[in-house]
Amino acid sequence: MRIARFELDGAVRAGAVDGETVRPFAEGTDVLDLLDDVAARDAALAGAGAPVALDTVRLRAPIVPHSIRDFMTFEEHVAGTVRAGGPDAKVTPEWYEAPAFYFTNVAAVTGPYDDVAIAPGSQVQDFELEVAAVIGRAGFNLSPAQARDHIAGYIVFNDWSARDVQFREMRVRLGPAKGKDAANTLGPWLVTADELEPYRRDDRLHLEMTASINGEPFGSDSLANMGWSFEEMAAYASRGTRVMPGDVLGSGTCGMGCLAEIWGRTGVREPPPLAPGDVVELTVEGIGTLRNRLVAAAEVIPVPPARPAAHLRTRSY
Repeated sequence: MRIARFELDGAVRAGAVDGETVRPFAEGTDVLDLLDDVAARDAALAGAGAPVALDTVRLRAPIVPHSIRDFMTFEEHVAGTVRAGGPDAKVTPEWYEAPAFYFTNVAAVTGPYDDVAIAPGSQVQDFELEVAAVIGRAGFNLSPAQARDHIAGYIVFNDWSARDVQFREMRVRLGPAKGKDAANTLGPWLVTADELEPYRRDDRLHLEMTASINGEPFGSDSLANMGWSFEEMAAYASRGTRVMPGDVLGSGTCGMGCLAEIWGRTGVREPPPLAPGDVVELTVEGIGTLRNRLVAAAEVIPVPPARPAAHLRTRSY
């Protein structure tokens, strides 16, 4: 099933996508309640209303995330971006040891076709082509084999990135934070895990991923090139803690899935950073397409630099 959230007659509804239409579920249906319950999905579909043309509604992100962990699992992407530190820069050995991730902003989620504002103060705006798994069942300390039953479905994910802000703040050995804080785009709908099983080979989903800017092809990769499977990522995320329904696990950027990677390889910011009016389109086979137009950033409200410590203590170390 493909499950969407959308605005209809002034309300946000959930429904099942069928071709170019969506069938609204009963009012009050919560997508999170359907993630781990096939019977509930079947009942929602049986009681769904008449089809509504998708081009007559505004699609929202298919879920309201409980949390968003964004991983970094594509070696080609990592190898390209580290080249920004010099032509001989290598992927750090620690990358190969475990699937690293950071938490990003669930309050900054945008819809699949919404306009997206450039991050305030950024002159180096970028996109990131990813796929995300959505957790449907709570779990603690899962094994990868157990984790498969906890993944409800998949969505396309654009982790918008203000590279100048990101790289500055990461020099203080914290982050990324504000450089990733302005927008995350999820959609266009959630495709339940069973629909994508035909694409699975060698414990990976073989889905073609493509990006374009203003209609011009930019880059492509296969989701099968992830260094870790989504099941392994979910197991790692649950280590010593709980994953919950609505948790989003981003794959990280695929090879040639962002501008920063090509800048790192060539040493030149060409193509240039994104600007107002640019349209970024990200497509993943078997799932769908995100299409977002960049608009001008909000005003920068200045924050002063750090004040020197005025009340230092005398200490013996």
